[in-house]
Amino acid sequence: MSRITPIPDYETSELAPLFKQAEKWMGFQPNDGLIMAHKPNLLISFFSLAKAVYDEGYIDAGLKRMIGHISSLSAGCEYCSAHTAFSAKKSGISEEKMKSLWNFQTSPLFSDKERSALNIALKSGMVPNQVSDSDFEDLKTHFCDAAIVEIMGVISLFGFLNRWNSTFKTELEVVPKKAYESIKTIDNA
Repeated sequence: MSRITPIPDYETSELAPLFKQAEKWMGFQPNDGLIMAHKPNLLISFFSLAKAVYDEGYIDAGLKRMIGHISSLSAGCEYCSAHTAFSAKKSGISEEKMKSLWNFQTSPLFSDKERSALNIALKSGMVPNQVSDSDFEDLKTHFCDAAIVEIMGVISLFGFLNRWNSTFKTELEVVPKKAYESIKTIDNA
């Protein structure tokens, strides 16, 4: 159970249109948003940020979800790891690839370009940040500056969400929980 109760009346609240959009976008009603709704302006601003991060750009939707997933795994946030596992599947990432994600450095399922982005996600999700100049130079060989900003947007969005959901112990919804359980391995559990 979450440390703060999600708002119960979201369908009749002033935020109902946002929640309807979130459910359409995600396929379920996210409990972290229902907790955030206790401060409506925070939820409205967060929703705008998440939309900007996930808008079409230089990085495809599947890689964005894998970046969010590995960043969340490295931060130890099961809630966000489950959400990103679910959304990665929705974005066309295979279960086999998701099961191999923790071993992206050596798995043949990942390109050098993906490895570079996932390496940054893994190391920047740690505290303290473990990204080296060498890691960043490698990233620059695969991505333009705007794409790197997009990658960091995903990582930073999940930096916020990882802290939020881990601290509140946000209750995991059934849909993402099933997706996460289907890809958990001993390596990434």
